[in-house]
Amino acid sequence: MNKTRLLGLTLAAGLTLASCGSTQKAVNKEPVTAQAQTKAPEALPQKFASLYKEEDLKNWQHTNPFDSHMPGMSTEKAYKELLKDKPAQTVIVAVVDAGIDINHPDLKDIIWTNKGEIPGNGIDDDNNGYVDDVHGWNFLGAKDGKMAGPEQLEMTRIVAKYRKQWKDKSIADIAPEDREMFEMYQRAEKDLNKKLEHLKGLKNRYEKLAAMAENAEKLLKKALKTDKLTKEAVKNLKADDSMLNQAKQMYLAGLNTEALKGFKDYVEGQEKYNLNIDFNGRIQGDDPDNINDRNYGNNNVIPPKADELHGTHVAGIIAQVRHNGIGGDGVADHVLIMPVRAVPDGDEYDKDIALAFRYAVDNGAKVINTSFGKYYSPHKDWVWDAIKYAADHDVLIVNAAGNDGKDMDQYGAKISYPNDGDVKGKEISDNFLNVGAIGPNYGANMVASFSNYGKETVDIFSPGQKIYATVPFSEYKFLQGTSMASPDVAGVAALIRSRFPELTASEVKHIIMDSGLSPQIKVIKPEEDDYKGDPKLVNFDSLSKSGKMVNVYNAILLADQLSKKKKNTDKK
Repeated sequence: MNKTRLLGLTLAAGLTLASCGSTQKAVNKEPVTAQAQTKAPEALPQKFASLYKEEDLKNWQHTNPFDSHMPGMSTEKAYKELLKDKPAQTVIVAVVDAGIDINHPDLKDIIWTNKGEIPGNGIDDDNNGYVDDVHGWNFLGAKDGKMAGPEQLEMTRIVAKYRKQWKDKSIADIAPEDREMFEMYQRAEKDLNKKLEHLKGLKNRYEKLAAMAENAEKLLKKALKTDKLTKEAVKNLKADDSMLNQAKQMYLAGLNTEALKGFKDYVEGQEKYNLNIDFNGRIQGDDPDNINDRNYGNNNVIPPKADELHGTHVAGIIAQVRHNGIGGDGVADHVLIMPVRAVPDGDEYDKDIALAFRYAVDNGAKVINTSFGKYYSPHKDWVWDAIKYAADHDVLIVNAAGNDGKDMDQYGAKISYPNDGDVKGKEISDNFLNVGAIGPNYGANMVASFSNYGKETVDIFSPGQKIYATVPFSEYKFLQGTSMASPDVAGVAALIRSRFPELTASEVKHIIMDSGLSPQIKVIKPEEDDYKGDPKLVNFDSLSKSGKMVNVYNAILLADQLSKKKKNTDKK
């Protein structure tokens, strides 16, 4: 066996690697095991003492867990020991998301350029159907250059569309061909009412917190004799009075008007746009229910404002320039990011996503990252056809599992979209990788409390909490979500495809799944927001199909083994 053996089989720890034949379809079925090993690895403890401070987390996802005691991906170890002299070719990764700051200093040199297009001449030079798409395409824009703003949730759109004709109807009143949509409408009505009721509670909570914060700040301003508070000034304030001391503690704990602004914006956005059936944010001028009406959008992929930061953060996680002394480090080098703007503040349209996938495929992407999702998809067939189209062109799609603490195995047709099929255990294609999120604490709290999971529906877990990456404009932030876990894996996929271009999308998918580490620990199972019970401890490997967390080092080793075997087979 190669002396640079797989992590988990050579290191004395309980992060073990299962047989590589366990979940493979297109990958070599021969297991990679340590046959000569006579002693089983010593198990890691249920948790490690925290070895880091907040400021030390900027690249925690790249650490080797056996050194850092954090569940990182061993990225740096892979670069240092396995990739140092390995030839590479450039891989295009499409980020189907919100806008991307293509001028960010950590991204500007790795943004895809369409060499077949002459900038600014108003002509579709390469005849791909998109005029002046020099750096990607914006499906959220109008042909005249206007940019779309907030959008409704999909369930809100469904209620707005069908309530008038179906509100008082029963299934017996509906034509057989419309019954699936009618059932979706009925579910949407219930979920929308539940959301609106929940919003009332959030609004009341915000108003109470805002009043408390305002009163506390009045006391602090009076004591400090200032009209503007700073954290440092409040921290140094001697508060002998109990009410003043309480105000100080509240402010320092984050209960202040500045910190509550995001809460306020969320509540107002839900009320005015996302859950408002009378709002329509579609400005594109197309028919969103006609997949053949494709003459819309524009070439402006840059976010119009700083708080549209999601796409820029995702792009940075994948490929922000490594070791350049600014910001954090991306997973992959030799990557070009293709911006495809299709995800609004609200739920994306199925049509936009289906066309975005096809655009990415047709323009050379080999990996597509999809850090978005929703629970209603009236035109899911369009998206599935686009996923199959990607599979036919050897493109891997890496998807965020969702942030609602749901067991996706239990949801059937209510599963998060996009996906590779809503029948449990039956995939429409083998080029779709669904990713859950873990955080930097190895132990019971390792799985992100918000992450969706599922033994049949979520493929693997990767770092998705406290991830430091690019945001507009020339800034960086820590963000969290399965939205951050997915681009970590997309980066690993790009890294493999850049070094081993002979491997197919399906093979790369299964290499990533089969080469992950399997912590033999119990973790707190994520739960939905309305869960009232006590936390439940479950085996980590029960939460995903592979039972593993991504490991770059092992993935490169396994890719190398499969690559050599394929080349030897071809020679014969």
